[in-house]
Amino acid sequence: MISSSASDGFDHLLVQGIKNHLVNQDSDICEIVVQNDLTNAHQPYLAVLTISSYLFRLMVFIHFSTDDATREHLAILSKTSVNDMNEQVFMDAICERANMFCGSLSHDLSRSFPHIGMSTPNIVDRRCASHLDLLNLAHIRHFKVDVNDTVFFHVTLCVSDFEKLDFVVDRSAEDVSGGELELF
Repeated sequence: MISSSASDGFDHLLVQGIKNHLVNQDSDICEIVVQNDLTNAHQPYLAVLTISSYLFRLMVFIHFSTDDATREHLAILSKTSVNDMNEQVFMDAICERANMFCGSLSHDLSRSFPHIGMSTPNIVDRRCASHLDLLNLAHIRHFKVDVNDTVFFHVTLCVSDFEKLDFVVDRSAEDVSGGELELF
């Protein structure tokens, strides 16, 4: 069972990750809206990442398109030319952004859960999202992300619990780190 405080914490950390890693904070205008379902999510691909601990498994699905607006947006975030944004470079860029996003989420969750592991991103077809109900989820939330009224992502957060989950996010200490790998 996931407490309402933990659900709110997962949602808050996810939204912070979106703002910090899928958006150019210097120039983009971003609106993030909670949605009840994926009815309006028409992006053909999902970048999937998993964060796991002994107490839960969290999956993040970033729904994306390969349209010109998304390519241009990722080129800007990646500090590369849109002309250099071929299919492989585009997929590498979305995976890198997804990895940074989940890296920061994992880092923030490690404040409450000391033993956390994170997967690398995988790209799958959007039809995989129709099977989310098979994951035995204790918490699911869908977000529509609108960047500058031109680039649209949907992000789905899924949490399976293995024990009772309760934690509180310190909202006064917003982390804007890059979600980089930490070397020990």
